[in-house]
Amino acid sequence: MSFLKKNSDKMFDLGNMVSVVGPEAYFQGTLNAKGSLRIDGRMEGAITDAHAVVIGEAGKVIGDISAESVVIGGEVKGNISAVQSAELLSTSRVSGDIRTAKILIEEGAYFEGHCNMVKADEEEAQPEPREEQGSRDKDEEHQEEENA
Repeated sequence: MSFLKKNSDKMFDLGNMVSVVGPEAYFQGTLNAKGSLRIDGRMEGAITDAHAVVIGEAGKVIGDISAESVVIGGEVKGNISAVQSAELLSTSRVSGDIRTAKILIEEGAYFEGHCNMVKADEEEAQPEPREEQGSRDKDEEHQEEENA
């Protein structure tokens, strides 16, 4: 079974699909998926430890996603950590930060947030907390004191 992207010869292999949240399903809480996961329904909470996550066109996730690879065709409100790759299809709506080694954003996709590119072999691809405006690194303050 494959998830073929519109107007593309690239495929996302879902041969080891393990878990599905169907179109009429609603899930709330943390979902720890050791294999692949497809969301066609609604989910509120975090997705962790997944190999591959696919959010279908009708799927909606409110929460963070952590996986090897992520393909989004629906809506995500939360941060995405994809160790290998993140793909936003033309029907996707993403509000949150993305941290990944490779990213593909199709024309028509909506993305509001920051993207942080990392090496694919980094141990964990976790979104970094945003630095508040006006905050300064202690090293910068120390250098300024030495220069004064």
